[in-house]
Amino acid sequence: MTDTTRTDGAQTPGQTPAPKPKLNPWVRAVIEYGPIIGFFVGYMLVRDQSFMMGGREYDGIVAVTAGFIPLQTFSTWLLWKLTGKISGIQIATVVLVIIMGGITIWLNDERFIKMKPTILYVFFAAVLGFGLLRGQSYLRAVMDHTVPMEHEGWMKLTLRMTVFFAALAVANEAVWRMLSTDAWVNFKTFGLPAAIFVFFVAQSGLFNRYAVEDSGDDS
Repeated sequence: MTDTTRTDGAQTPGQTPAPKPKLNPWVRAVIEYGPIIGFFVGYMLVRDQSFMMGGREYDGIVAVTAGFIPLQTFSTWLLWKLTGKISGIQIATVVLVIIMGGITIWLNDERFIKMKPTILYVFFAAVLGFGLLRGQSYLRAVMDHTVPMEHEGWMKLTLRMTVFFAALAVANEAVWRMLSTDAWVNFKTFGLPAAIFVFFVAQSGLFNRYAVEDSGDDS
């Protein structure tokens, strides 16, 4: 039998592509949350400054937004490059960052980047709610490989997440409209991720109740 293995690592015709190595959870966390932390650090450094660009004066938060857009885009690309896949949530996030961040810079108005989380969470709630009306859990398509559950469990979790995302949208609107920019940046950087973490921890009972045993058959 002829050995078709290539010593240069290239694939021979008809050869099944080698799966991407599983990404270390800490590396994934750094990639996913790096842009958010970068936004926070950048804002803390320049929040009281203004910058002249193209004959226009920009406040610190607008200038930081200009740096946040390519950082978030690169982070999303890097995650795809390392894992070979990317979720619809991540795609929606980077698209909204580009759109709302671009409008923020174009109009020199920080309100648009502050509205980005609201629009994102309303979009998620609407999509999940639409699936529920059709008797489906769109959340399952995103998370089923990490949290195998029965259909009833997915429907309950999807309903809870729909309500949760709607609540996050309301909370973001309340914070940026009623409190200072400093308060909103802290809320976006620490409050929203903490709320999401607490929400999923609170669902542990549901995960256990509707868990599906993994057969372990990879054939």
